[in-house]
Amino acid sequence: MSEFPADLRYTKEHEWARKEGDLLVVGITAHAVEQLGDITMVTLPDPGTALTVGETFGDVDSVKAVSELYAPVDGEVAEINEALEDAPETVNEDPYAGGWMLKIKPSDPAAWDGLLDAEAYGKLVAEG
Repeated sequence: MSEFPADLRYTKEHEWARKEGDLLVVGITAHAVEQLGDITMVTLPDPGTALTVGETFGDVDSVKAVSELYAPVDGEVAEINEALEDAPETVNEDPYAGGWMLKIKPSDPAAWDGLLDAEAYGKLVAEG
């Protein structure tokens, strides 16, 4: 089973979020990467795009499937990881650092508290 960094928060859809100043950095978990296999393309929204919690903001194409990405909080896209356009495999190699996908300016900074902690996410994954 994958290890889940304790400093991150998680969604039931297998996204992670990390606080970085007043922004949340978002990506997909190592568990999601293991399920997807080799990632071949990442489609992300433009900076300035409004996001609604639980709604899709892009997708990840892999050798196995196309999977939608879901916003962990309401907010606005502040920045995207443009390096993934030319090197989507970075998500496979380093999902919690170089494989980040976007930075969100949350509408409500307290929304972070509504995300799963590492222990709760680990239980969710274990239950399958």
